[in-house]
Order: sequence, then C-alpha cells, then structure tokens
Amino acid sequence: MPPTTAIDKLTAIIAGGLPDKDSRAEATEKTKAAIDEIFGERYPAKSPYSKRVVLTPTDDQVQFAGLLHQDSPNSGVYGGMSLIWFPISAQGDEPPTSLLTLVCGTRGLSPDEHILGRPGHVRHLRALQRHLKQTTNTVVWVKPDPTNLSEEFPKSLRSSLARFESILKRYGSHIYACVQVPQDSKKAQAIVSAFLDLYAWERNWLPLKAAEADVNAFKVCLRACIFPKVSQEEIVELLKQRRFVILQGPPGTGKTRMANQILQSHFNGSGFSVQFHAAVSYETFVAGISPRVDGDALHFQVKPGWLTQALQHCAENTGVPYLLHADEINRADLSRILGEAIYLFEPREINQGNKRQVQLPHALPDGKQSLTMPDNFYLLGTMNTADRSIAIMDMAVRRRFAFIDVWPDIDVVAEQKFDLATEAFARLQDIFSQYASEESFCLMPGHSYFLADSEAELKSRFKYELAPLLREYLQEGRLASCDTELRTYLDWLENTV
Repeated sequence: MPPTTAIDKLTAIIAGGLPDKDSRAEATEKTKAAIDEIFGERYPAKSPYSKRVVLTPTDDQVQFAGLLHQDSPNSGVYGGMSLIWFPISAQGDEPPTSLLTLVCGTRGLSPDEHILGRPGHVRHLRALQRHLKQTTNTVVWVKPDPTNLSEEFPKSLRSSLARFESILKRYGSHIYACVQVPQDSKKAQAIVSAFLDLYAWERNWLPLKAAEADVNAFKVCLRACIFPKVSQEEIVELLKQRRFVILQGPPGTGKTRMANQILQSHFNGSGFSVQFHAAVSYETFVAGISPRVDGDALHFQVKPGWLTQALQHCAENTGVPYLLHADEINRADLSRILGEAIYLFEPREINQGNKRQVQLPHALPDGKQSLTMPDNFYLLGTMNTADRSIAIMDMAVRRRFAFIDVWPDIDVVAEQKFDLATEAFARLQDIFSQYASEESFCLMPGHSYFLADSEAELKSRFKYELAPLLREYLQEGRLASCDTELRTYLDWLENTV
C-alpha cells in the first residue's frame, strides 16, 4: 500500500536511501514536499522551522536533508540543533538506507545553546534510546555531551556503521544521536516519528488536534523511560549471582517495600529485617560484650549481632536460602561495623565453594570464636541517595556489593487512575529531568508521594508531604538550577489542592 500519512511518506523517503543520480532533482522536490506536509498534518503549518535538502547529482558531496532552526540560512554553514538524515545508496547485498541523526550545526551551538546545554536534552535522548530499544529492538547511539564538538564519533561504532564512513569522517564530531533506519516499515516509522516528535518537543511545537493523542502517548512513553526500571525478578537474579546487593535511589521509590516483598515471596519469609542508624555498631551487627543484670549482680557476656545470628541460622538450615534485609544500610558506617567480617563478603569465593572464615575477638555463647560465610546466606540492603547525613562507603566495602538503582516510576502512578496524580508526577518529573544537575537529579521524589486511596487523600499528601519536601530542598539550595520552575510548580500545586 502507498504511504497515506505525512509521517508514512517521510519515513518511506528516509528509509529509501539515496536515489539514482538522474532522479535526485525530483527526489529533492518530493523530500521538501514531504517535510512541508508534516506541518499542516502533524504540527501547525506556521511552526517556526527551516528545511534543507542537498541531493546533488555528484557523489563527491555528502548528501543530506532535514530540519534546521528557523533562522538558518538557505545554504552554507548553520548552527544549533537540527534533525538530519544522511541517505546512502545500495551496496552489494545491502539495501539503500539513511542514518537518522540529531546534529549540532558546524557553525556551533548558537542559537540553540539553551537546548543543547540543558541536562534534560541528554536525558530525553537516553529515554528515546531505551524507548526504541524496547519497542523496535533498535540501538540508538547517544553522545554524553552534545555541546562537546571536539569529541570524535566513537571508533568502536564506526565498524558497524562502515557504510556511513564518509559522513562520520566529516560530521562525526557534530552528530550527537544517530540510528540506522531499518527496512522494516513499522520499525522505520516508529523511529522516524520518535525522532521527529522529540525534536518538536524540544522546539516547543504543539501538535495539531488530529495528532495530539499520538504525540502525547509518545511523551508518556518517553517519561516512563527517563528512569531505568528494575523488576523484582531482576533483583532476585542478581542476588543469586552476587549474593550481596544494595537497592539505592531517591526517597519514596518503594525500595524497602520491594525488599520486604522479596523476603516474603522469593525467600518464603526465611530471614529478617533490620534497620541501620547512627547508633548501630560492630557489637550490634557482628558480636560484642553486653551487660546482663542478675538480681543485684552485673555480668558481661558476648552477644551475637544481627549478622552472626543470620549466619548461625544458615549453618543450622543448610540448603535453605536465607535473606538478611538491611534497611537504610548507609545510615551507619558500614566499614566500621563490619570490622574483620568484611573478609567474608566475597561473592566469587562463595560461589566457587571457598568458604572464608574469620576469628572473632571473643568466643560466642556456643563456644565458637569464628565466623564462616555459608553458601545459603544473602544480604539485601536499601539506601536513600538523597540523604546528606548518610555515611559514604569506602571502596573496599563498595566493591563487595552490587548496586541497583530504583527510580520513580510513572507507570505505578498511572495505574491508580487518578489523573491529578499522573499530571502532578509528570510535571515534576519534567522539571527534574530537564533542569536538575546530575548531583541533584537523585532528589526527585518517588512515586509513593503520588499514591493514595482517594483524591482527598492524594491532595492531603501533596499539601503535607510533597510540598514540604520540595520547599526543604529549595531552602537548602540543593535545587538551584530548578529554583524558578519548582516554585512555579509549588504555586500550581497549592492552587490545585
């Protein structure tokens, strides 16, 4: 069937690659018409854009077409963010195709410094990368810093894009996101529309009514991909491999709840939970001398700590997986409370059957003065990455644990069917993803702040939990890059509740 929509027509042109020399003049006009048709069907015809199509009869020039900033000249060098595809001809058994890219023009960042230099631009690109991998199984390359025009295109990727070598040689340092458009029409259409809609979103173009549902659905998918997701099954699988795992993330992302669910559902309740805090010591966690009062007499005895109790239980119930859940594990100095027991935490050694043993300063009540790490012991910790009061783990401790990021999840919020909750989450996520620095990005409140059994409860949570948290962040100066946007959000929240 011939293409019916503007996106279909543009996709067919991009996926079709470079036409024969004799038909390039005609292809130029078709390409320009297909671009213009987008504006009138998907986005308003008056949208501020400029197009450039360079399909010449000679092959000594890089052929390209795409969208530029509206103030770009009709020819010659240009600057700023552009959506460009580079078509190539068929080569041997390889069909014609195009390299679809986001490019910073060779004249430099201007007039789009505010887009290219914004943290959210790269985060949107990373989300696009995840989205297209999930939906089309296509790999999109994204440059860590679009503003770094001195960084060459990665050599490790050039071999997989060898057909585009002349393009990468000339414009590689200016390309900051790219994907080879596949021949599968559905995948190609998904990729082209995703790149176009992201470009439009960054340009603040509003879709026409007919395309609004599609564009908004894409934005929802992109928001859902801003934060990587992790399932219980993935965590359990990592536990089996690495034995000692820590879930880390912002407050309210359900880390503790997930750890408790894993303890109950995947370990059948075999284990227990403890909470770390500043007063937790070596004596609390491993073992230590503790006072005991018998009438008027005061005695001292060696008391097993949480870890020792867990290891003793494992030794008595060999073959039964046992989980120690350590909540807020970084609220105590882990290297200090582990002491010599840190020697036991070597997943590779345990998996190979080499059980390590350490000597304790004092004999335990059962007469033993050593600890051995059994192969049925697992530890799952949780830690809040937003808390400044937490202890910093040294490298000796850190290398013994595997870490999983647990981020806010818009899908969890959307599942409860409260439009206000979804809108409030989406607005706040957009602010953090667009403007927060890498250091402050982890302060994004988790989805639990947006969960409630009724709209009245939801509004109460916004007023007495979410808003005070955001105000505290602002007072402490931890979100200076988002200050104006967050205060505007708080005004909206106050007027809403």
